[in-house]
Amino acid sequence: MLGTEFRTGSPNWLDLGSPDTAAAAAFYGAVFGWEFVSAGPDAGGYGFFRLDGKTVAALGPLTEEGARSAWMVHFQSADAPATAEAVRDGGGTVRMEPMDVMGEGWLAQFTDPQGAQFAIWQPGKTGGIEVASAENSLVWVELHVPDPAAALDFYAGVFGWRHAEMQAPGMTYRVVSVADGDQEDGSFGGVAPQDVEPGEPGDGSAAARWVPYFHVVDVDGVVSAVEGSGGTVLMPAADVPEVGRIAWVSDPAGAVFALLKPDPRM
Repeated sequence: MLGTEFRTGSPNWLDLGSPDTAAAAAFYGAVFGWEFVSAGPDAGGYGFFRLDGKTVAALGPLTEEGARSAWMVHFQSADAPATAEAVRDGGGTVRMEPMDVMGEGWLAQFTDPQGAQFAIWQPGKTGGIEVASAENSLVWVELHVPDPAAALDFYAGVFGWRHAEMQAPGMTYRVVSVADGDQEDGSFGGVAPQDVEPGEPGDGSAAARWVPYFHVVDVDGVVSAVEGSGGTVLMPAADVPEVGRIAWVSDPAGAVFALLKPDPRM
């Protein structure tokens, strides 16, 4: 599971692009108890979701033409320009070139060869999110793409990730970990084959995405809170052997995220 001792390739930041940041702040406040704190008058509406005074994620307005509301997973980079070059070499797209964010760190945004968007954060004064794997915070990230094997090759070239295969109902699931240290201790997410989701056009490739999972104690209760706050249930709560209880939902603007109560034996 995720921690906050970040290494190259670790998820170290997470933010939401929304067409209505005030509405998004109210929704996630109702669902997770997060407080939204503005980053200041020069931040263009960007700010931080905090829980007990610690940053768990961030929120800002959509900035790209035609963009849809979505969560963006950021991975740690030690050298943002070199990571951007590795993305290009692997067939990905650089959507935003590396830039210095007011001394807080270096940011760049990419699209992988199958269409999943992601970003990197090279820490400066800001190292990353301040809490992970605790209740109502990020606990896992999951990539859904048509060709998981090709995706693993791409991300291994960019971050050096390793992976281990496990059998899940109806599919092979790949657990990914950072390049150094113990592979199990360094795991932070997985890669699964992408299926067409309800309401998605095409063959599923348009829905390639990274999905954040948030740790909750009562999945069913949080699902009810999502529905009661105007969100949508995409996959009802269900128990997954040796994983825990999960559900997929979206906020009122359509940003997809998942809920997980981990199996305490894992």
